[in-house]
Amino acid sequence: MLDDFLVRAMLASVGVALAAAPLGCFVVWRRMAYFGDATAHAAVLGVALSLALSIPIFAGVLVACLFMAITVSSLSGRGFTMDTLLGVMSHTSLAIGLVAVSFLSGVRIDLMSYLFGDILAVGKTDLWVIALGVMIVLALMVWRWSGILLSTINPDLALASGIDPKREQLVLTISLAIVVAVSIKVVGVLLIAAMLIVPAATARPFSKTPEMMALIAAILGISACLSGLRASYVFDTPTGPTIVCVSALLFVLTNLAHRLIPFIRPHFIGKKI
Repeated sequence: MLDDFLVRAMLASVGVALAAAPLGCFVVWRRMAYFGDATAHAAVLGVALSLALSIPIFAGVLVACLFMAITVSSLSGRGFTMDTLLGVMSHTSLAIGLVAVSFLSGVRIDLMSYLFGDILAVGKTDLWVIALGVMIVLALMVWRWSGILLSTINPDLALASGIDPKREQLVLTISLAIVVAVSIKVVGVLLIAAMLIVPAATARPFSKTPEMMALIAAILGISACLSGLRASYVFDTPTGPTIVCVSALLFVLTNLAHRLIPFIRPHFIGKKI
């Protein structure tokens, strides 16, 4: 029988993988990899905010991530290129967060657990928070899937169909902020972008439709989380980084298989995204 903390860790990792899969697909299609990093870096500022105001860590991280997501969405296309804007806000929020934490007297904090995750320390309350965040994200994705997908493929066609691409981007960025906030315990600030991107990138060569890519990414993400958790337990390695290493290994192996085995080459409808 598995220990309780391992069961909680498994449930938390599966939940995060389920939420990250569809979002990761849009991150890959929209070439928003740096956006995931920027939102994750804002989480450090959220940790400092939570400690300063004596509020739950999740609340502070969520506020900081939402602020980052909404600010970037609002300022994009207004005299700044997206990569420049993300670079400035990403590193600035990370630096301010680290400096702010150093000024908090009388507060002991293990930054490593926030930077690289501490999934084995997930408690029952954390599990409920993760479950709530995952359900919100999945509900948003089911509700707005067609609109976000059409806005991703062709913004002009989306406008002609009565869909506002800016609104769909806002829904996507808010969902990303929620995933980052609930994932901080699982893989940490510095590795959440890998959980978004790597499973989606692994699934892309084997997917015929966007929906299939999201499903395969979810399966690969869950497999990486459970395998990484097991490997971490056996070899006594940091759990978050181990999960990412397993995910990267899957990426390498599946891409080798894709190149070496001719019949594993479906025509993906979203190839041009």
